[in-house]
Amino acid sequence: MNAEAGSEGIARDRNFRMPRSAVIVLLLLLTSATASFGQKVSEPANSTVTFSVHATHLLGFEGVGNNSTGTLSIQKGVVRFQKGSERVVQVPIASVQDVFLGDESKQVGGPPMTVGKAAVPFGGGRVVSLFAHKKYDTITLQYVANDGGIHGAIFELSMGQGKRFRDQLAAMGADVSRNNEVKQSNVAIPNESK
Repeated sequence: MNAEAGSEGIARDRNFRMPRSAVIVLLLLLTSATASFGQKVSEPANSTVTFSVHATHLLGFEGVGNNSTGTLSIQKGVVRFQKGSERVVQVPIASVQDVFLGDESKQVGGPPMTVGKAAVPFGGGRVVSLFAHKKYDTITLQYVANDGGIHGAIFELSMGQGKRFRDQLAAMGADVSRNNEVKQSNVAIPNESK
């Protein structure tokens, strides 16, 4: 009887089939769990970076071309800009006299978008123009260089990053005037009576 119970258990195991989707899910879970054990969590190589953002250097820093894309960062008491693996240009935060924040927009799409807008009938190109703009922040740094002259540098950042960058500079001791936060308003000017 014992032999019959043992052979009956084997027969049940052979008839048990796991659905294919359950097998796939189980395999995915096992492989992702083993992959996560192999990853190491380490601190970045330069852990003294206070703030870092992708930016475009429009003009101003010597040795950096106009419209160069790179990384603008604040670390160890300096503002640094580096394009890829090229030489780092830096300005001490103590020499920053003022930081100006602006917001701009530019049309995206280039010539194909312009042709497309012209091709839309009944003035529909104007509607396309409403959605074909990208907003961004501009940061202007006014600083005193090593030669004693006053210089400036202008950067283009993603929308919202400019205010964060300026606030970080202010927290690090840079002179930042708050008068440039006033937004242009559309105030109606009454007609003068003559």
